[in-house]
Amino acid sequence: MEQKNINTVTLMLAAVAGYCDIVTFIAGDNIFSAHVTGNFIVFAYQMATGGDIDAWIKLITFPIFIIAVITGGLMSGKVKSNKLLFVECLLLIAAGFIALFYNQENEQKLVMYIIILLIVFALGLQNAFGKLFSKATYGPTTMMTGNVTQASLDLGALLFKGFKSTENVISFKKQLITISGFLLGCLTGAFAGKYFGLAAILLAGGSMLVCYIISKNHAVQNQ
Repeated sequence: MEQKNINTVTLMLAAVAGYCDIVTFIAGDNIFSAHVTGNFIVFAYQMATGGDIDAWIKLITFPIFIIAVITGGLMSGKVKSNKLLFVECLLLIAAGFIALFYNQENEQKLVMYIIILLIVFALGLQNAFGKLFSKATYGPTTMMTGNVTQASLDLGALLFKGFKSTENVISFKKQLITISGFLLGCLTGAFAGKYFGLAAILLAGGSMLVCYIISKNHAVQNQ
């Protein structure tokens, strides 16, 4: 995949992940859709404080995520890498349209949870994509801890070497693309989730469609 396309795909995937994560957290009962392990913390907190009788749904996101990753792995042997992005796109658009016609004021929590689990499944495919087709991006696009760690190591090396290490400069720039994309997605998603609820996921679906089109003619080989 060409360098320019890797930049764009990495930035867009990270932005979509950050966007979906904050939208489901704000508009979907404090549930993370990208950082699913974060739901363990929210679940434990709610159990300790007795604040939510539906806290158990946070645990359901984990097996859904696992099933999604397994599905992505099975699909990877039969389709091009970018097809996983297309399926993610379809799932996010479907979740957005369901949310658009679903009135959250009626407290139909079952529908809300179905929407959220669709989004979790979609992001699970994105996680699988990042692992199976590692050359398509600069690193994980849904979890930023590893990217921040690498960026910190690169920055430390540059500070002590006087910014003379080309390898560290390149790596640092790659991490900045991923981290800034996620932050941009979080900021955008925070406002979108606040004003439009889960229907805001439609924008993520549209962004994934653009990402799919960009990557369509530049599919990477399975690792």
